[in-house]
Amino acid sequence: MAEFLREDKERLMRDLEKLRDLAVKLGASDAREIPASSVVVREWVRLKCRFGCGEYGRRLTCPPYSPTPEETERILKGYGICLLVKFGLCVEAGYNSGVNVHDVMFKLEREAFLLGYYPAFALACGPCPYCDECNIEEGFCRHPERARPSMEACGIDVYATARNAGYELKVVTDYNERPTFFGLLLLT
Repeated sequence: MAEFLREDKERLMRDLEKLRDLAVKLGASDAREIPASSVVVREWVRLKCRFGCGEYGRRLTCPPYSPTPEETERILKGYGICLLVKFGLCVEAGYNSGVNVHDVMFKLEREAFLLGYYPAFALACGPCPYCDECNIEEGFCRHPERARPSMEACGIDVYATARNAGYELKVVTDYNERPTFFGLLLLT
């Protein structure tokens, strides 16, 4: 039995390395394995969406349609290992030279699934970029295979979670500063 567990752990370590390498190849600046228990969920995070984001209620991946903090906490209890993915310049922030975090996170989720981690699920940052106008009226997503909610939309405190992973993250205080973005791959 111990031999089987060691082989599983060795395979997981190899696969995490593959996923980290793929994340960087796709445009991330870094990716770190973190325990799901270090992901911080707080009720107040969605207030920032509701009273601060013009996309609130306008995307099926945003509040009030995204998982609530309570749902997110229950979901996280079903996972042990996650991959926190760090990005610099991103399309989501309006930087044309940036990376589309949603695309990268979707590709990581797909690769994890193909490696045998069938519970894999990705969370991105910011509103979904796939449609100019979301299909709210009809209540179904035109791109359900790719569209994923952001960490913030689900109540995840990205600052606290990033700090738990060893990243130094500070508040951007000037429009000339470049923000840092994160995605989260729930793995197994």
